[in-house]
Amino acid sequence: MTTFAEREAAFENKFAHDEKMQFIARMRRNRFMAVWASTLKGETVEQARAYGQELVHTDLQNVSEDDVVVAVKGYLGDLADEAKIREKMVELLVEAKEQVLAEADL
Repeated sequence: MTTFAEREAAFENKFAHDEKMQFIARMRRNRFMAVWASTLKGETVEQARAYGQELVHTDLQNVSEDDVVVAVKGYLGDLADEAKIREKMVELLVEAKEQVLAEADL
């Protein structure tokens, strides 16, 4: 294999790995969002898990941050506005990425 082909393959492998890590972090963030939303509503752990799966499914179908915001807003009603939901999403994505990177280093 030529040096160029090796570099190209390495780049493609890194890109695929990075995309996989982003996907895992986003799905984890969605589960964190479900726990946060369920806590605001005073729900049980089982309800939080069920909503987490629903939120992950919503994101898989639509792959849009806006769709997740709409879903959480609909779930919470007046308990949180869009700005608070977006703020929490950013915060929890950072936490999810840190966890994913820590696990990858193990």
